[in-house]
Amino acid sequence: MVGSTNQRTNLATVMLIQDSNADHVSESFADRHASTYRTLRLYARTFRRNTSAMFGLAIVVVFLVVAAIGPWIVPFPEDATGAVHLDIKLQPPDSTHWFGTDEVGNDIFTRVVLGTRTTLQIACIVTGVAMLIGVPLGMIAGLVGGWVQEAIMRVTDVFLSVPGLVLAIAIVGALGPGIVNAMLALSLVWWPGYVRLVQAKTLALKNEIYVQAAYSIGASKLRIVFIHILPNCTSPIIVKASMDMGMAILGAASLGFLGLGAQPPFPEWGAMISIARTYLPDWWWYSFFPGLAISLTVLGFNLLGDGLRDILDPKHRD
Repeated sequence: MVGSTNQRTNLATVMLIQDSNADHVSESFADRHASTYRTLRLYARTFRRNTSAMFGLAIVVVFLVVAAIGPWIVPFPEDATGAVHLDIKLQPPDSTHWFGTDEVGNDIFTRVVLGTRTTLQIACIVTGVAMLIGVPLGMIAGLVGGWVQEAIMRVTDVFLSVPGLVLAIAIVGALGPGIVNAMLALSLVWWPGYVRLVQAKTLALKNEIYVQAAYSIGASKLRIVFIHILPNCTSPIIVKASMDMGMAILGAASLGFLGLGAQPPFPEWGAMISIARTYLPDWWWYSFFPGLAISLTVLGFNLLGDGLRDILDPKHRD
């Protein structure tokens, strides 16, 4: 009986200790991240005050939702794969075909909705590849310095000296028209901007006291990069990327308009406008709705980028 009582007492003691340790761990976790929570609340409050940024976010979210569920909501999915309905060609918008039909009778609403996914994929891939190329090169140039920095920055200057769209047209012209080649060309045009941005930021950060302190205690360069420098470069990179999404959409639409991007019958807004221009002004709806989609998407990303700049850049915060 005594042994059983002692066992129950020991078990209760262990449970109390475990509960105490759990409370301590929970409190210490909350204490460690209290400043992060305050910062996030400040960001959210600043962003909510910015009406234009909220409007831009709403536009971007709508287009993201449309891109995600597009194949399941379009009324005529076969119209994105080369179907022909000559008996209803170039019909104006009505209750059946909300955006009208094109020169072969395809439903323009279906093609605009399905083109949303294509356009956003192009923008994400172009921006992502440009970041993967430009951010490491900019960080290497800023940290290493010397002839390495000179070589990287002079190559960057060569790319920046040529207008971006002209260079993209030249690259696609050499590789051949197509959506993959268009994305590759736009990625090669976009990366120099990230090099210049990250290199300038790295040069400023590497002279900060906390970075010099990390060097003095023997921290490796990789640790300094990933712990001290890269996190402090994240804000301007995010702002630039959000704005570059809109510019990448315009670039892809421009290549598509010139016949160098996605090829028919693949649904892409720029290619649709390229074909529709020959039917203006009588069949205005053919070019109007793809053009409206491009304008709204670019506007949304630009307004969102302005809002992110306001909350991430202390110079723009109230």
